[in-house]
Amino acid sequence: MLPLKGIRVLDLSRILAGPHAAQSLFDLGAEVIKVEAPWGDDSRTWGPPFQSGFDGAEVASYFLSCNRGKEIVFANLKEERSKVLELMNSVDVVIENFRPGTFERLLGPVRSDLIVCSISGYGQTGPRRDEPAFDLTMQARTGIMSVTGEDGGPPAKVGVAWIDVMTGMNAVSSILACLLRRERSGIGARIDISLWDTAISSLVNQAHNALMGVEGKRMGSSHPNLVPYRAFRAIDGWFAIGVGTGGQWEKLNEALSLDAPTSWNENSVRIE
Repeated sequence: MLPLKGIRVLDLSRILAGPHAAQSLFDLGAEVIKVEAPWGDDSRTWGPPFQSGFDGAEVASYFLSCNRGKEIVFANLKEERSKVLELMNSVDVVIENFRPGTFERLLGPVRSDLIVCSISGYGQTGPRRDEPAFDLTMQARTGIMSVTGEDGGPPAKVGVAWIDVMTGMNAVSSILACLLRRERSGIGARIDISLWDTAISSLVNQAHNALMGVEGKRMGSSHPNLVPYRAFRAIDGWFAIGVGTGGQWEKLNEALSLDAPTSWNENSVRIE
């Protein structure tokens, strides 16, 4: 039996971070109900590619990738508030990514044992709480694009919407922790998850390097702290080598007949 069997989740979120979190909870056994506006989630049109959706209509593959397994209900939150409130009264977890304050204004106080996970660009409090955010703009603003791409090249984004996905996974881990606490105490929770916090926390290695006077920069596929750790071009294509220990370096040295000096067994020497 899956661990979340019997847990019901109401997904009021759009695009990727929230829907990805809700889908992950479904994968763990939860029943997930997704509420969409009558005109549908924005990501339904984010194609091509398009394919036949759950209801037979053409929909972007993007939407399908993060809404698998959900029961979909269409409702105008402003005009059908009672319908959404009825659903809220029957679930254990709510995931939403409205602008901060919107959930409270439209859906009012919630029962004490309900777990509500709010996902936003900059969090529910603070000077930037009302600013919207996309994965791209967050990669730019947090500096991730300043350490991504080739040396001397222009700002580059990570090839996938990884801040959205990581934010969704942060939401999942927080929800699971709150479900455990609720089982012990009967108390629900208000969870505040932001793309900003997720992106900044992902820069932990870069931040510590900066505190030691090593400024982050674009290095292509290379690693600021490990050598060799990058992609290389060969006659018949590209390949990657990642060496993280002295023992791994010795094996690579032997396999490639490099005859490198023994001092190169130390990663710090190889970086120099």
